[in-house]
Amino acid sequence: MKKLFSLALFLFSTTSHAALNVFACEPEWAALTQQLAGDKASFYTAAGALQDPHHIEARPSLIAKARRADLVVCTGAELEIAWLPVILRESGNNAIQPGSSGYFEAAQYVTMLEVPARLDRADGDVHAMGNPHIQTDARNFLPIAEALGKRLMRLDPANAAYYQQRLTEFNQQWRAAIAKWEQQAAPLKGVPVIVQHKGFPYLNNWLGLKEVAAIEPKPGMEPSAAHLSQVLGTLQQHPAKMVLRAAYQDARPSEWIAERAHISAVIVPYSVGGTPQATDLFTMFDDTIARLLAGLK
Repeated sequence: MKKLFSLALFLFSTTSHAALNVFACEPEWAALTQQLAGDKASFYTAAGALQDPHHIEARPSLIAKARRADLVVCTGAELEIAWLPVILRESGNNAIQPGSSGYFEAAQYVTMLEVPARLDRADGDVHAMGNPHIQTDARNFLPIAEALGKRLMRLDPANAAYYQQRLTEFNQQWRAAIAKWEQQAAPLKGVPVIVQHKGFPYLNNWLGLKEVAAIEPKPGMEPSAAHLSQVLGTLQQHPAKMVLRAAYQDARPSEWIAERAHISAVIVPYSVGGTPQATDLFTMFDDTIARLLAGLK
């Protein structure tokens, strides 16, 4: 009987070790939350780094994970509008609905770029709140981490001191990392680039890259052969050093342009796990800077 009691106590202690169940929409937010929550939370990520976060299927398995979540952490700014509202609604979990403490949108805590002056479906996949690809500027993680740390403290006040300590440590380490990345990336300032998808304004704004063209004729629209030829013509007038694409995107349009324009095709991790080297937030930016610098050669 004593052995059974000891076993039950052990199982209870191990299963209750993680105070919070976190449902993250994208890997970068799972990684950030893990930096702040450590072993006080368990994590599930809806989209993989090699999946387009615009187009995730609202599968029953995702709904089941959301049903058990204490905290949902997503980009927001309509990035997940095609699938997240369905998951939240079908989960029946009032604790994670928009407006609740258990619902967190990272985009609310940064300055949004490319906010459209008008909304027209003819313009392609345009987001009313601005470009949602905020994770490519390392500086954005500082205000997001501050807000997310406070949210963890509110949801789990018993561990507030632990979350505060980890937030302080993250801020110190992240600021030092930003200084290192900016020093390394100095040669990139003013470098002209083309992009496959309009997903790099935050990266460009941070590092000073100059975007001269986009391969997609409109955001989210696959380029035709005629449009690719038009982009190639643009490069004759406005030469670029490299073409950037996110790791989850089809390589063929970028490689077609790169081969004919004799420039580098650079794969950017874009999220944690996007490349073999991008195993966490710090290495995601290490690898991003390294790949961009290699693209100059």
